[in-house]
Amino acid sequence: MNLVMVVHGPEAFDAGDATRLIGLLSPRRVLVAGVMARTAAEESGLPVTCTDERPSVVLAALSGRSCLINRGKTPESGRIFGEIVAGRLEGLVHVETSSGIVYCWNHADESLAREIAQLTGYALAPGTSTAARGEGVREVRGCLPGEAVFVNGIVIGTATAETVVLSGDGTFRAVSGLDPKPHGFEKLLRAGLPDLATAWCKSGPVRTIPPLQGERTSRGGRVAVIDHCGHTLYHEIGEGVCGVLAVGDDTTAVSGHICSHAGIPVFGVVDGDADAIVEPGYAPGSVVVEVVDGRDDDLGRELAATRDLNPSSWEEWVEETLCTLVGRVRIVVDRRGG
Repeated sequence: MNLVMVVHGPEAFDAGDATRLIGLLSPRRVLVAGVMARTAAEESGLPVTCTDERPSVVLAALSGRSCLINRGKTPESGRIFGEIVAGRLEGLVHVETSSGIVYCWNHADESLAREIAQLTGYALAPGTSTAARGEGVREVRGCLPGEAVFVNGIVIGTATAETVVLSGDGTFRAVSGLDPKPHGFEKLLRAGLPDLATAWCKSGPVRTIPPLQGERTSRGGRVAVIDHCGHTLYHEIGEGVCGVLAVGDDTTAVSGHICSHAGIPVFGVVDGDADAIVEPGYAPGSVVVEVVDGRDDDLGRELAATRDLNPSSWEEWVEETLCTLVGRVRIVVDRRGG
Protein backbone atom coordinates (compact mmCIF):
# COMPACT_ATOMS: atom_id res chain seq x y z
CA MET A 1 0.00 0.00 0.00
CA ASN A 2 3.10 2.25 0.20
CA LEU A 3 1.68 3.51 3.49
CA VAL A 4 3.16 5.27 6.53
CA MET A 5 1.43 4.35 9.79
CA VAL A 6 1.55 6.83 12.68
CA VAL A 7 0.73 5.06 15.94
CA HIS A 8 -0.43 7.12 18.92
CA GLY A 9 -0.41 6.00 22.55
CA PRO A 10 0.74 2.81 24.28
CA GLU A 11 -2.65 1.07 24.08
CA ALA A 12 -2.27 0.20 20.39
CA PHE A 13 0.90 -1.73 21.25
CA ASP A 14 -0.29 -3.20 24.55
CA ALA A 15 -3.52 -4.53 23.00
CA GLY A 16 -1.71 -6.03 20.00
CA ASP A 17 -3.27 -3.65 17.46
CA ALA A 18 0.07 -2.45 16.10
CA THR A 19 1.30 -6.00 15.48
CA ARG A 20 -1.95 -6.98 13.75
CA LEU A 21 -2.16 -3.88 11.58
CA ILE A 22 1.47 -4.05 10.52
CA GLY A 23 0.79 -7.60 9.37
CA LEU A 24 -2.37 -6.64 7.49
CA LEU A 25 -1.30 -3.33 5.95
CA SER A 26 2.45 -3.95 5.40
CA PRO A 27 3.38 -0.27 5.83
CA ARG A 28 6.67 0.94 4.43
CA ARG A 29 7.28 2.80 7.68
CA VAL A 30 5.80 2.96 11.19
CA LEU A 31 6.22 6.14 13.24
CA VAL A 32 5.35 6.35 16.94
CA ALA A 33 3.99 9.54 18.54
CA GLY A 34 3.91 10.02 22.30
CA VAL A 35 6.15 9.46 25.32
CA MET A 36 4.49 6.38 26.81
CA ALA A 37 3.82 5.06 23.31
CA ARG A 38 7.58 5.00 22.83
CA THR A 39 7.99 2.89 25.95
CA ALA A 40 5.33 0.41 24.79
CA ALA A 41 6.81 0.36 21.28
CA GLU A 42 10.31 -0.38 22.56
CA GLU A 43 8.94 -3.16 24.73
CA SER A 44 7.10 -4.65 21.73
CA GLY A 45 10.28 -5.07 19.69
CA LEU A 46 8.45 -4.06 16.50
CA PRO A 47 10.39 -2.31 13.69
CA VAL A 48 9.26 1.25 14.34
CA THR A 49 10.73 4.75 14.52
CA CYS A 50 9.94 6.71 17.69
CA THR A 51 9.37 10.46 17.69
CA ASP A 52 8.75 13.00 20.43
CA GLU A 53 6.25 14.96 18.35
CA ARG A 54 2.46 15.00 18.58
CA PRO A 55 0.59 13.02 15.89
CA SER A 56 -0.58 16.10 13.97
CA VAL A 57 2.99 17.36 13.61
CA VAL A 58 4.24 13.95 12.45
CA LEU A 59 1.41 13.54 9.95
CA ALA A 60 1.72 17.09 8.60
CA ALA A 61 5.37 16.45 7.73
CA LEU A 62 4.57 13.37 5.64
CA SER A 63 3.97 13.21 1.91
CA GLY A 64 2.08 10.39 0.24
CA ARG A 65 -0.29 7.93 1.87
CA SER A 66 -0.51 7.91 5.66
CA CYS A 67 -2.90 7.06 8.46
CA LEU A 68 -3.27 7.45 12.21
CA ILE A 69 -3.64 4.37 14.43
CA ASN A 70 -5.22 4.96 17.83
CA ARG A 71 -6.96 3.02 20.60
CA GLY A 72 -8.97 5.39 22.77
CA LYS A 73 -9.93 4.52 26.33
CA THR A 74 -13.50 4.44 24.97
CA PRO A 75 -14.77 4.45 21.37
CA GLU A 76 -16.10 7.98 21.89
CA SER A 77 -12.85 9.34 23.30
CA GLY A 78 -11.03 7.71 20.38
CA ARG A 79 -13.33 9.42 17.90
CA ILE A 80 -12.86 12.76 19.66
CA PHE A 81 -9.09 12.37 19.55
CA GLY A 82 -9.19 11.74 15.81
CA GLU A 83 -11.41 14.78 15.33
CA ILE A 84 -8.94 16.96 17.24
CA VAL A 85 -5.97 15.73 15.19
CA ALA A 86 -7.94 16.15 11.95
CA GLY A 87 -8.71 19.76 12.91
CA ARG A 88 -5.00 20.51 12.57
CA LEU A 89 -4.62 18.86 9.15
CA GLU A 90 -6.17 19.14 5.69
CA GLY A 91 -7.43 15.58 5.89
CA LEU A 92 -6.91 12.44 7.98
CA VAL A 93 -7.44 8.71 7.65
CA HIS A 94 -7.89 7.55 11.23
CA VAL A 95 -8.02 3.88 12.24
CA GLU A 96 -9.74 3.69 15.64
CA THR A 97 -9.18 0.19 17.00
CA SER A 98 -11.36 0.61 20.11
CA SER A 99 -14.46 0.75 17.90
CA GLY A 100 -13.24 -0.97 14.73
CA ILE A 101 -13.91 2.09 12.56
CA VAL A 102 -11.83 3.75 9.84
CA TYR A 103 -12.69 7.47 9.87
CA CYS A 104 -12.15 9.53 6.75
CA TRP A 105 -11.91 13.02 8.25
CA ASN A 106 -12.48 16.15 6.15
CA HIS A 107 -12.62 14.34 2.79
CA ALA A 108 -9.21 12.71 3.21
CA ASP A 109 -7.92 9.95 0.90
CA GLU A 110 -11.17 7.98 0.52
CA SER A 111 -9.57 5.21 -1.55
CA LEU A 112 -6.97 4.62 1.16
CA ALA A 113 -9.63 4.59 3.88
CA ARG A 114 -11.66 2.09 1.87
CA GLU A 115 -8.66 -0.20 1.32
CA ILE A 116 -7.81 -0.19 5.03
CA ALA A 117 -11.42 -0.94 5.96
CA GLN A 118 -11.49 -3.89 3.56
CA LEU A 119 -8.20 -5.34 4.80
CA THR A 120 -9.03 -4.94 8.49
CA GLY A 121 -12.74 -5.72 8.37
CA TYR A 122 -13.45 -2.38 10.06
CA ALA A 123 -16.41 -0.16 9.27
CA LEU A 124 -15.86 2.96 7.17
CA ALA A 125 -17.20 6.31 8.35
CA PRO A 126 -16.86 9.88 7.07
CA GLY A 127 -16.16 12.65 9.55
CA THR A 128 -15.91 16.43 9.69
CA SER A 129 -13.84 18.07 12.39
CA THR A 130 -15.27 21.15 14.07
CA ALA A 131 -13.33 24.36 14.54
CA ALA A 132 -11.45 24.76 17.80
CA ARG A 133 -12.41 27.39 20.35
CA GLY A 134 -11.01 30.89 20.09
CA GLU A 135 -7.47 31.88 21.00
CA GLY A 136 -6.62 31.51 24.68
CA VAL A 137 -9.22 28.78 25.33
CA ARG A 138 -8.68 25.03 25.21
CA GLU A 139 -11.09 22.14 25.58
CA VAL A 140 -9.94 18.77 26.89
CA ARG A 141 -12.69 16.51 25.55
CA GLY A 142 -13.52 12.85 26.14
CA CYS A 143 -12.80 12.98 29.89
CA LEU A 144 -14.25 10.53 32.37
CA PRO A 145 -15.35 12.28 35.57
CA GLY A 146 -12.93 11.44 38.37
CA GLU A 147 -9.83 10.96 36.24
CA ALA A 148 -6.70 13.11 36.25
CA VAL A 149 -6.30 15.96 33.73
CA PHE A 150 -2.84 16.89 32.46
CA VAL A 151 -1.28 19.91 30.84
CA ASN A 152 2.29 19.42 29.62
CA GLY A 153 2.66 16.29 31.72
CA ILE A 154 1.53 17.88 35.00
CA VAL A 155 -1.73 16.92 36.71
CA ILE A 156 -3.77 20.09 37.22
CA GLY A 157 -6.89 18.52 38.71
CA THR A 158 -9.67 15.97 38.39
CA ALA A 159 -12.30 16.00 35.66
CA THR A 160 -15.88 16.62 36.81
CA ALA A 161 -17.39 16.53 33.32
CA GLU A 162 -16.74 15.04 29.88
CA THR A 163 -15.22 18.33 28.69
CA VAL A 164 -12.75 20.44 30.67
CA VAL A 165 -12.46 24.05 29.53
CA LEU A 166 -9.22 25.92 30.26
CA SER A 167 -8.37 29.58 29.74
CA GLY A 168 -4.88 30.89 29.16
CA ASP A 169 -5.68 34.45 28.12
CA GLY A 170 -3.44 36.52 30.39
CA THR A 171 -3.68 34.00 33.22
CA PHE A 172 -4.19 30.25 33.43
CA ARG A 173 -7.38 28.95 35.01
CA ALA A 174 -10.06 26.29 34.76
CA VAL A 175 -13.31 27.61 33.32
CA SER A 176 -15.41 24.49 33.82
CA GLY A 177 -15.35 20.73 34.21
CA LEU A 178 -12.36 20.56 36.56
CA ASP A 179 -11.77 20.18 40.28
CA PRO A 180 -8.43 22.06 40.34
CA LYS A 181 -5.28 20.88 42.07
CA PRO A 182 -3.64 24.14 43.21
CA HIS A 183 -0.22 22.55 43.62
CA GLY A 184 -0.46 21.31 40.02
CA PHE A 185 -1.25 24.79 38.72
CA GLU A 186 1.71 26.11 40.70
CA LYS A 187 4.07 23.51 39.20
CA LEU A 188 2.83 24.22 35.68
CA LEU A 189 3.12 27.99 35.96
CA ARG A 190 6.62 27.75 37.37
CA ALA A 191 7.79 27.37 33.76
CA GLY A 192 5.64 30.30 32.59
CA LEU A 193 2.12 30.66 31.20
CA PRO A 194 1.51 27.68 28.86
CA ASP A 195 0.48 28.24 25.25
CA LEU A 196 -2.84 26.40 25.19
CA ALA A 197 -2.77 26.15 21.40
CA THR A 198 0.29 23.89 21.50
CA ALA A 199 0.19 22.47 25.06
CA TRP A 200 -0.05 18.69 25.51
CA CYS A 201 -3.44 18.15 27.17
CA LYS A 202 -4.97 14.80 28.06
CA SER A 203 -6.97 12.99 30.71
CA GLY A 204 -6.85 9.56 32.30
CA PRO A 205 -3.99 7.15 32.99
CA VAL A 206 -0.93 7.37 30.75
CA ARG A 207 -0.61 3.57 30.67
CA THR A 208 -2.64 0.79 32.25
CA ILE A 209 -0.20 -2.14 32.34
CA PRO A 210 3.08 -2.51 34.26
CA PRO A 211 6.39 -2.03 32.44
CA LEU A 212 8.76 -4.76 31.36
CA GLN A 213 12.03 -5.03 33.27
CA GLY A 214 15.18 -4.27 31.28
CA GLU A 215 18.81 -4.97 32.05
CA ARG A 216 20.67 -2.63 34.37
CA THR A 217 22.67 0.09 32.63
CA SER A 218 25.89 1.92 33.54
CA ARG A 219 26.77 2.10 37.25
CA GLY A 220 28.43 5.50 36.95
CA GLY A 221 27.85 8.65 34.90
CA ARG A 222 25.40 11.53 34.92
CA VAL A 223 22.30 11.82 37.11
CA ALA A 224 19.45 13.33 35.09
CA VAL A 225 17.07 15.63 36.99
CA ILE A 226 13.36 15.46 36.09
CA ASP A 227 11.34 18.03 38.04
CA HIS A 228 7.57 17.57 37.57
CA CYS A 229 7.91 17.11 33.81
CA GLY A 230 8.01 13.36 33.22
CA HIS A 231 7.02 13.80 29.57
CA THR A 232 10.49 15.27 28.89
CA LEU A 233 12.31 12.20 30.19
CA TYR A 234 13.48 10.82 26.86
CA HIS A 235 15.31 14.07 26.17
CA GLU A 236 17.39 13.49 29.31
CA ILE A 237 18.22 9.77 29.44
CA GLY A 238 20.77 9.50 26.67
CA GLU A 239 24.15 7.83 26.85
CA GLY A 240 26.12 8.29 30.06
CA VAL A 241 23.10 8.51 32.37
CA CYS A 242 23.45 6.25 35.39
CA GLY A 243 20.22 7.25 37.12
CA VAL A 244 17.41 9.77 37.44
CA LEU A 245 16.54 12.17 40.25
CA ALA A 246 12.75 12.50 39.90
CA VAL A 247 10.86 15.20 41.80
CA GLY A 248 7.12 14.76 42.42
CA ASP A 249 4.81 11.78 42.94
CA ASP A 250 3.50 11.49 39.39
CA THR A 251 6.86 12.38 37.84
CA THR A 252 8.51 9.67 39.92
CA ALA A 253 5.87 7.13 38.85
CA VAL A 254 6.25 8.00 35.15
CA SER A 255 10.05 8.10 35.36
CA GLY A 256 10.16 4.78 37.17
CA HIS A 257 7.86 3.19 34.61
CA ILE A 258 9.84 4.38 31.58
CA CYS A 259 13.24 3.78 33.13
CA SER A 260 12.29 0.28 34.24
CA HIS A 261 12.47 -1.01 30.68
CA ALA A 262 15.59 1.05 30.00
CA GLY A 263 17.28 -0.44 33.09
CA ILE A 264 17.92 2.99 34.61
CA PRO A 265 17.39 3.35 38.39
CA VAL A 266 15.41 6.26 39.85
CA PHE A 267 15.79 8.23 43.06
CA GLY A 268 12.31 9.64 43.57
CA VAL A 269 11.29 12.44 45.93
CA VAL A 270 7.55 12.45 46.72
CA ASP A 271 5.17 13.93 49.27
CA GLY A 272 2.21 11.58 48.95
CA ASP A 273 -0.14 13.33 46.52
CA ALA A 274 0.07 10.81 43.68
CA ASP A 275 -2.81 10.58 41.19
CA ALA A 276 -2.30 6.91 40.17
CA ILE A 277 -1.74 7.76 36.50
CA VAL A 278 0.50 4.83 35.62
CA GLU A 279 1.25 1.30 36.78
CA PRO A 280 4.36 1.46 39.00
CA GLY A 281 7.66 -0.16 38.16
CA TYR A 282 11.26 0.54 39.07
CA ALA A 283 14.60 -0.73 37.81
CA PRO A 284 17.00 -2.41 40.28
CA GLY A 285 18.89 0.18 42.30
CA SER A 286 15.88 2.53 42.57
CA VAL A 287 14.83 4.26 45.80
CA VAL A 288 11.79 6.45 46.46
CA VAL A 289 11.64 8.66 49.55
CA GLU A 290 8.65 10.51 50.97
CA VAL A 291 9.19 13.89 52.60
CA VAL A 292 8.28 13.75 56.30
CA ASP A 293 7.70 17.49 56.63
CA GLY A 294 7.44 19.91 53.72
CA ARG A 295 7.04 19.51 49.97
CA ASP A 296 8.82 17.38 47.42
CA ASP A 297 9.46 20.49 45.28
CA ASP A 298 11.70 22.12 47.87
CA LEU A 299 13.67 19.00 48.76
CA GLY A 300 14.07 18.03 45.11
CA ARG A 301 15.48 21.43 44.18
CA GLU A 302 17.80 21.26 47.18
CA LEU A 303 19.21 17.89 46.09
CA ALA A 304 19.61 19.04 42.49
CA ALA A 305 21.56 22.08 43.68
CA THR A 306 23.75 20.47 46.35
CA ARG A 307 24.47 16.90 45.24
CA ASP A 308 27.15 15.97 42.71
CA LEU A 309 25.24 14.94 39.59
CA ASN A 310 28.23 13.23 37.96
CA PRO A 311 29.02 10.42 40.41
CA SER A 312 31.41 7.55 39.73
CA SER A 313 28.90 5.16 41.28
CA TRP A 314 25.10 5.34 41.41
CA GLU A 315 25.02 3.11 44.49
CA GLU A 316 27.40 5.38 46.40
CA TRP A 317 25.44 8.46 45.29
CA VAL A 318 22.22 6.95 46.63
CA GLU A 319 23.78 5.98 49.95
CA GLU A 320 25.36 9.40 50.44
CA THR A 321 22.12 11.15 49.47
CA LEU A 322 20.16 9.09 51.97
CA CYS A 323 22.69 9.98 54.68
CA THR A 324 22.08 13.68 54.07
CA LEU A 325 18.32 13.13 54.42
CA VAL A 326 18.24 11.23 57.71
CA GLY A 327 15.22 12.35 59.73
CA ARG A 328 13.72 14.30 56.82
CA VAL A 329 12.35 11.44 54.70
CA ARG A 330 11.15 7.88 54.91
CA ILE A 331 11.89 5.25 52.28
CA VAL A 332 8.76 3.99 50.53
CA VAL A 333 10.38 2.02 47.66
CA ASP A 334 13.76 0.31 47.99
CA ARG A 335 15.16 -1.76 45.13
CA ARG A 336 18.82 -1.55 46.10
CA GLY A 337 18.87 -5.29 46.57
CA GLY A 338 17.68 -5.96 43.01
